[in-house]
Amino acid sequence: MVEKIISKFFDIRDSHTIEVYEQHGGYQTIQKVLKKMKPQDVVDEVTKSNLRGLGGAGFPAGRKWSFIPKDNPKPKYLVVNADESEPGTFKDRYVMDHYTHGLLEGMMIAGYAIGANLAFIYIRGEYVRQAERLLEQIEAARNSGYLGKGIFGSKFDFDIVVHRGAGAYICGEETALLESLEGKKGWPRMKPPFPAVEGAFGCPTIVNNVETIAYVPTIMERGGEWFAGIGSEQNGGMRLFGVSGHVEKPGLYELPLGTPLREIIYEHAGGIRNGKKLKAVVPGGSSSPILTQDEIDVKMDYESLAAIGSMLGSAGVIVMDDDTDIVRALHVVMRFYHHESCGQCTPCREGTGWAENIIQRILNDEGETSDLDNLVRIAENIMGNTICPLGDAAALPLRSYVTKFRGDFEARVSKGRKEAA
Repeated sequence: MVEKIISKFFDIRDSHTIEVYEQHGGYQTIQKVLKKMKPQDVVDEVTKSNLRGLGGAGFPAGRKWSFIPKDNPKPKYLVVNADESEPGTFKDRYVMDHYTHGLLEGMMIAGYAIGANLAFIYIRGEYVRQAERLLEQIEAARNSGYLGKGIFGSKFDFDIVVHRGAGAYICGEETALLESLEGKKGWPRMKPPFPAVEGAFGCPTIVNNVETIAYVPTIMERGGEWFAGIGSEQNGGMRLFGVSGHVEKPGLYELPLGTPLREIIYEHAGGIRNGKKLKAVVPGGSSSPILTQDEIDVKMDYESLAAIGSMLGSAGVIVMDDDTDIVRALHVVMRFYHHESCGQCTPCREGTGWAENIIQRILNDEGETSDLDNLVRIAENIMGNTICPLGDAAALPLRSYVTKFRGDFEARVSKGRKEAA
């Protein structure tokens, strides 16, 4: 059995406090890093670990850190994305609740690696308790001399600011997040320039997810090769899989990347509740293309899911039993993306609304067979034609639900015709 890293703190009483964290070896790693390693050594070790961005994109963390320009005289910033607004995702709030100082220590190490003296945690407005806990524990770290000038007796200055968002899904996208952080409307930016070159306040910035940064102290303690050896090829270490929906034991499971989806559903989450059969699974939050019951022997890593036309995303696994109304499920998804579209790009703004209306018409028993082809065309016209990935996040499930479960949609259209007659 693989050793737990983050989740082992979930059942420890008061694990969010600085005292309990130190009792379990907390803040020893950052001290070792500051005394014995150069910033580039840290970047190299994280690169070696195959740590990926665990918010959704899966970009290699060490490679991302290496994009910070060495000769830029401007300040560098680290921004931790704690927005966690992807439906089906609930891992980061557990990290902030129970592994609070692990996140803070990871930020210190990451800040040292990229040359940042100030970091921000951008947290969604709904996470009231988590924001209060972060503020409380950051102050505790500051009072202990762990934040501020010359942390741990080194020449490295570092501090952390908590910034609360206002509940916009779009601000989970890194450039929209930066716009919001600067006090502006959360509209995504055109790229390039990328944040590593011109990010927060026009300065070089690294944006990483909470879970990504939380694994950094263990990587530096145990070594990059050790972490890389846990996961699958190109996917280092563990992952917090949030399983919800029609399973016997919904919850958060920390497992190696590459764990088969079937194992997650039937062994860890206890199988389909009430003895029913599996119909479909969303493997990585609502934006990931849906999988049928015949596709669950896939390994849960980035490359394996991409090979069958889906994606790991935020690892929010949503399980649906055979009584699920797929048409209604898609309507919920499209209603969400229509509501959360920032409106900056016409294909996303108009396409998501058009799709929602068509599906609503089908649910009202007023649909036509041609509506199904139109839904697929709408998805294809959105994909790749927007500034940020929200358009794709809406289009990918739209296309996959309709194409993989077309029989369900046709049956709903046929039912409506019969009742109209």
